[in-house]
Amino acid sequence: MNNTIKLSVDPQNNGKRLDIFLTENIDNYTRSFIKKLIKNNQVKLNNNILSSPSTKIKNKDKIEVKIFQKNEQKILPKKVELDILFEDKDILVINKPKGMVVHPGAGNKENTLVNALLFKYKKNLSDINGTFRPGIVHRIDKETSGLLVIAKNNFAHSHLGNQFSKHSIKRKYLCLSWGVIRPLNGKISTLISRDKKNRQLMTVSNINGKKAITNYKTIKVFNIKDIPKISLIECELETGRTHQIRVHLKYKGSSLLGDKQYGKKNVRFKKINSEFFEKLNNLSGQALHAKTLAFIHPTTNKWINFNSNLPRGFKKMLNLLENLSS
Repeated sequence: MNNTIKLSVDPQNNGKRLDIFLTENIDNYTRSFIKKLIKNNQVKLNNNILSSPSTKIKNKDKIEVKIFQKNEQKILPKKVELDILFEDKDILVINKPKGMVVHPGAGNKENTLVNALLFKYKKNLSDINGTFRPGIVHRIDKETSGLLVIAKNNFAHSHLGNQFSKHSIKRKYLCLSWGVIRPLNGKISTLISRDKKNRQLMTVSNINGKKAITNYKTIKVFNIKDIPKISLIECELETGRTHQIRVHLKYKGSSLLGDKQYGKKNVRFKKINSEFFEKLNNLSGQALHAKTLAFIHPTTNKWINFNSNLPRGFKKMLNLLENLSS
């Protein structure tokens, strides 16, 4: 299968090695695999084929990567009900449920958002991000619920992509985290790179990675007897790095309720509150919801704003905390 991915270089990546840039911006592929693509003449820089992985890239460079994969299973359309909040000829905004993967990858090729989009829209989706990710402009984690904008054509995709690059799109998340972050309101600004020990995880780095900025506001702290303190936090992203909120909370000494990757392994209870403990065990994934999404519409040029309701598990946990603290 031939999967073509097109990327643009932003100012913060000016002067970076080509292979490093591609590894950071294309998921599910190792740096050694990316190097092979470059050496096999499968990468173009400003329409010129390259063969050196160490080539330095510049701001506004255009990169095209062709990934040829043998024996790759075809992505099949699948009928899956979508929660669509808005739709017109250019875009649609959906409320992704917790547990759904955005696009096919290792171990999941049938039950993703892309499978559902292909069933409903067939070829009426943008293809800028290649055949594996039709319509996909941005992503949220499998166990994170909430809002995503999908592009139906390449003009809309490019327009939205530019807004993401300029960090002008507004994205607000609600989450429940262990403990209290100090200060209660603030900005976290770090570099985020892939963890050297576990390539499936991301980590804060002082040396390399992508700049990541999260603005946070503590809405409420639940101080309940026999339960560790829990905070309801609103996070507004200036950037959209992989696992950004989860990594930044860990950096601040906290973690999301239900987060099995970045979460605390053994949260200690002075005395187990059975009702709370049961809700926590049934949370199935982190308590993180992409609640607000706002951007300029690609063709009307009007600012549009969307909000979504909390998923059932998150809402039940929040209601329980409110009841226990009253």
